[in-house]
Amino acid sequence: MAVHPEESSNAGSWRESVPDASATDLENLLGTGVGAAQEQLERNGGFLPFALVVQNDGEVRLVAVTPADASDGSDADFDADAMIRDLHELLRQHREEFRAAAVVCDITLLEEDSDAIHVAAEHQDGSLFAAVLPYAANAGTHELEFGQLAADTNEPAVWVD
Repeated sequence: MAVHPEESSNAGSWRESVPDASATDLENLLGTGVGAAQEQLERNGGFLPFALVVQNDGEVRLVAVTPADASDGSDADFDADAMIRDLHELLRQHREEFRAAAVVCDITLLEEDSDAIHVAAEHQDGSLFAAVLPYAANAGTHELEFGQLAADTNEPAVWVD
């Protein structure tokens, strides 16, 4: 199901199951995460995994970790999976300081043979929301073209013990 943040009717079933304040926090993280990732892709051609949090006072903050050197000797400059694990650990350690969090990363959609921005958000009340935004470089213009934002599944990673 394609979810368009501006069209709440498409997200109606999701929103109905989540308290309004939580849904607002999660949608804010989704929009901010997608926007920041798009900006990095257009400026740098890629981005490292990062997290966003909604602090208890409502302010949104960026959380990042430094990539470890690739240890497998491949051409990879960093280990994205290790960075995501580090982000989850950091978020778990400081979860009393915020009420919602999202991890944003660059993934490959194997079935579509496309890259995508993935945002996995969760709220301290247990609400979850995730989405993917496919993208590809236009061969003629070399500009990035973004597909449709679509809902995805995710598991809690911050408010778990």
